[in-house]
Amino acid sequence: MLAALNLTRMLSTRSSAVTSKKIDFFYDVISPYAWFAFEVLMRYKKHWNVEIQLKPVLLAAIGKAAGNTAPMLVPNKGRYIAKDLLRCGTYFNIPVKLVRDAHELMLVKGSLVPNRFLTAIDLLYPDYLEAASRALWMEVWNKDEDITTQETLERAGEVAGLTKDQLAHIQEHMTQEVTKNRLETYTEEAVQYGAFGLPAIVAHTGGEPMLFFGSDRFPVLAQEIGEKWIGPEPDVPQTRL
Repeated sequence: MLAALNLTRMLSTRSSAVTSKKIDFFYDVISPYAWFAFEVLMRYKKHWNVEIQLKPVLLAAIGKAAGNTAPMLVPNKGRYIAKDLLRCGTYFNIPVKLVRDAHELMLVKGSLVPNRFLTAIDLLYPDYLEAASRALWMEVWNKDEDITTQETLERAGEVAGLTKDQLAHIQEHMTQEVTKNRLETYTEEAVQYGAFGLPAIVAHTGGEPMLFFGSDRFPVLAQEIGEKWIGPEPDVPQTRL
């Protein structure tokens, strides 16, 4: 009896150790590169034995804290990104398109409103956060819509499966201190981990947290967390590596 009990405890301990890996994914829907990383992580949810937590943050605040300059303010970088986005969209199989006015999107309108929207969803209806995030990326980086308007936010929410009553509740919650504080806390958390841009992926495997920047570090991430990388589309046969 005692031997059986000890065996059960051992198996339980091993199971806890196996499932203790966690990834914090810090993202802002204003970033198309965050979209690439987001979709890859969502595809790998059933392939990797790891818990993934989505954390909306403010890219502008992270860049300011790190002393970063917006890419479109560096001419060569801006020209490079315009070409690179389309190449990456093909590689990751994500329907990204260029926006008409990146300056207005990034530096004038910003992402405070959509990120408060997502943060309120995270607080009230967390099961819809993944779908709502994806819908907002589609609105801005596929349809070139203004994601700061209530109309666009509601449309994205409906695509994600939220009801009109739920969306009204979310809209009311966006201006409350609990929502503002959560967004600020997640943003500061990313900065404390050393983030200087997005996407920022922080892996926890029992030791010191490991920060990975960008959408191209997945082979290294997989290596460090003891999982297998089989390309950007793990469910597609003969996926590209």
